[in-house]
Amino acid sequence: MNLKFYKKSYMEKYDVVVVGSGNAALCAALSARDNGAKKVLIIEKASKKEAGGNSRYTNGSYRFAYNNFSDLKKIIPKLKQSKKIDYGKYPKRSFYDDMIKVTKNKTDKKLTKTLVNDSHEVIYWLSKKGLKFVPIKGKQSFVVNGVTKYWGGLTLEVKNQGEGLIKSLTNIAKKNGIKIKYEVAAKKLIKKNNEIKGIGVLHKGKKELILCNSVILACGGFEANSKMRSKYLGNGWDKAKVRGTKHNTGDGLTMAFEHNAARYGEWNGCHAVFHDLNGPKFSDLKIAAKYRKISYPWGIVLNANGERFVDEGEDLRNYTYAKFGREVIKQPKQFAWQIFDQKVRPMLYNEYDVKSATKVKANSLEDLVKKLKGVNANKALSTILKYNQSVNTKVKFDPTIKDGKNTKGLKINKSNWANKIDKSPFYAFGVTCGITFTFGGLKINNKCEVLDNKEKPIKGLYAAGEMVGGIFYLNYPGGSGLMSGSVFGRIAGKYAAKLS
Repeated sequence: MNLKFYKKSYMEKYDVVVVGSGNAALCAALSARDNGAKKVLIIEKASKKEAGGNSRYTNGSYRFAYNNFSDLKKIIPKLKQSKKIDYGKYPKRSFYDDMIKVTKNKTDKKLTKTLVNDSHEVIYWLSKKGLKFVPIKGKQSFVVNGVTKYWGGLTLEVKNQGEGLIKSLTNIAKKNGIKIKYEVAAKKLIKKNNEIKGIGVLHKGKKELILCNSVILACGGFEANSKMRSKYLGNGWDKAKVRGTKHNTGDGLTMAFEHNAARYGEWNGCHAVFHDLNGPKFSDLKIAAKYRKISYPWGIVLNANGERFVDEGEDLRNYTYAKFGREVIKQPKQFAWQIFDQKVRPMLYNEYDVKSATKVKANSLEDLVKKLKGVNANKALSTILKYNQSVNTKVKFDPTIKDGKNTKGLKINKSNWANKIDKSPFYAFGVTCGITFTFGGLKINNKCEVLDNKEKPIKGLYAAGEMVGGIFYLNYPGGSGLMSGSVFGRIAGKYAAKLS
């Protein structure tokens, strides 16, 4: 074990060290305590003020399987049943099928089955730990014939969203005797007798060493590293906006590869959404989720040439929003404008109402297109008018299902929710690409042990969260990222504790 570069002032030994302080890391630490690890340490590169990884920037929505109202009530005991509210159901088969659909059958079937099968049990476990959940009002429900209907298999979120998630789980971890140290950057995994037995860190700029029986890597992907984005995702990705933390720079992946960890999953893929055109390079915590612009199914999206480039109504928003951001990167000058009229304006998410949103408004389509900075106005007007002429007016609009209200005869037809853009005033919102997290990661087994290039476990090394490769390809069902972090974090903690 090479200790030359690390001082011995930090030689206290732990049973389990977890790298990262987001959802997956906190679940891993709590699980390790549940399973007998007496001394558990979480180390976080960021300051306490910026801790929590990408989880802190989320809406706190979890996708999980449930069969009826009773399954939801187990999670929220005070939840009341009403004839005016339809929470629907989301059985395991639907969750599994959604994963197969959005990844075009590329997801690792074993990992996905674990994700699906454990999802409800893990949400219940978190609720029993003290994490508070509430129904997702507004974003995942619409009133149809006097009944509030939840749609798309995404029903509950954490109270106070990402901020509430991290604050609550952090407090729960501390109450369970888990130690958390901030401004401690993991730099090197230490191996002894072919087992991971420690980790070299930078603590406020000083090199130190932490000894332990096992390490759980739960410190995210490489989305905040512009050089790695260019290398793995391709040209243009260095210019993408980062929706979450600036600290996810691939450090955990780099450390694991030094010990011949196997790469796995779609290394040229990522979760990326329509993001405000003039948003900052990295999101700020005050309005983190407000930079995204994902109500596009109710309108159309035009590029700089004034042309549509996606089927905005291809599927429910939950199943397309994570891939459409990547389409913007391919467009001229890497931006677009989302177009809506007054009929649907009240349906747009509240992120469209923030003062910082890049938006224009006009009383006529002719005036609107002239205000679209960087866009061919004549072509844009022609595109909108042709779109209006192609709308199927015989089908009733229903935002809670794939209603089949489509267009006909266009180069790219809109499959659902095709309303004419004909009621003034008209609105347009400027967007670009916002990257959330990368899909490529480490290969793990059913114990969340990291595997090497020969498919053998690297003893003492585990991974969870966005560092796990093979789950998401091409696309992503909304809310499945937090669920994945919790499921595999819990498994990682369980087995890491056995080495204590």
